[in-house]
Amino acid sequence: MLVKMGGAERVLDVLQGMYPDAPIFTLLYDEERCGKIFPKEKVIVSPLQKWSDFKVPRQFLVTKMPVAIESFDFSRFDLVLSSSSAFAHGILTPVHTKHICYCHSPMRYAWDYTNEYIRERGGGFFGPMKRWLMRRILHDLRTWDIASSDRPDIIIANSRTTQERIWKYWKKESEILYPPVDVNRFEVGKTHEDYFLIVSALTTYKKIEIAIQAFNRLKKHRLVIIGEGEDRNRLENMVESDTIEFLGKKSDADVAEFYKNCRALIFPGREDFGIVPVEAMASGKPVIAYGEGGVAESVLSGKTGIFFSEISPESLEDALLQYFQFDEKKKFSPEVCRKRAEEFSREKFEAGMRGLVEKISSGRKW
Repeated sequence: MLVKMGGAERVLDVLQGMYPDAPIFTLLYDEERCGKIFPKEKVIVSPLQKWSDFKVPRQFLVTKMPVAIESFDFSRFDLVLSSSSAFAHGILTPVHTKHICYCHSPMRYAWDYTNEYIRERGGGFFGPMKRWLMRRILHDLRTWDIASSDRPDIIIANSRTTQERIWKYWKKESEILYPPVDVNRFEVGKTHEDYFLIVSALTTYKKIEIAIQAFNRLKKHRLVIIGEGEDRNRLENMVESDTIEFLGKKSDADVAEFYKNCRALIFPGREDFGIVPVEAMASGKPVIAYGEGGVAESVLSGKTGIFFSEISPESLEDALLQYFQFDEKKKFSPEVCRKRAEEFSREKFEAGMRGLVEKISSGRKW
């Protein structure tokens, strides 16, 4: 779905740059949010678009998405690249068409996030009925998800973490190719303006509340939060210190300036990869992160960042204290952070993807 600009959409932008003449098929399309990057004339939408145009909430369309993704006709193509975090891997292709799936994650809310997802959305007066219905829907989605995982000719995981999830839920082998980060868009900052930074969608999954709770107690240290989302009101109501500031959505150029001038990035949730920490390192800044998931593959503990072991404000506070000790001893080098970020450059992604496309196009075995 092209309804917002996030990490998966930035990967798709690189893919369209590699193959500029290829059309883009998507379940849903928001021209206002994505039209500048993905022009309307290049985009082919599914039959669900008409419901989205009538402002039907996307969660009401989820049960229709498997059928919708299967409705696209790829018979005129020899090769299809899908970028999937939920449904795109389930496209139907003819025998002669090779299908490479770049997988950001098997759908989280249907697998390891199921119980938390139901708790978050299954409250209210009709809670028991909603929870029962959600469990039935998610069960059906899991059944479809497993069946459709057979459809790609090759699956590419965006990290070792995602590769493990692909094996756990789909029992499929996959290659690893880290997502592209346009490191040249960021300038190394060798000083700071004495604030810590969060750049994130404001949803419960991102665990921003533990940073707010930690900085409520630390008081004298500033925390700047960039991003929008459905959880913003709840998070703002948790703030007890005037050192915590919500800035909402910012342009890419503004975000780059905030990276450049911060002390360090705070990354409190668990992501399958996480492009934001790499962007921070590209700006010469260390990352303070929960040490599970993709960030453990990109950030080097003690060299380009510090990990905390539990998703809790106390664990984050301990990591912040460690950061101050490291900072006093000048252990974090902007140049080392930048060099690490360059390991995840757009150029490396493009070279890796072209190699995989050439391999499958030539008919060589994996």
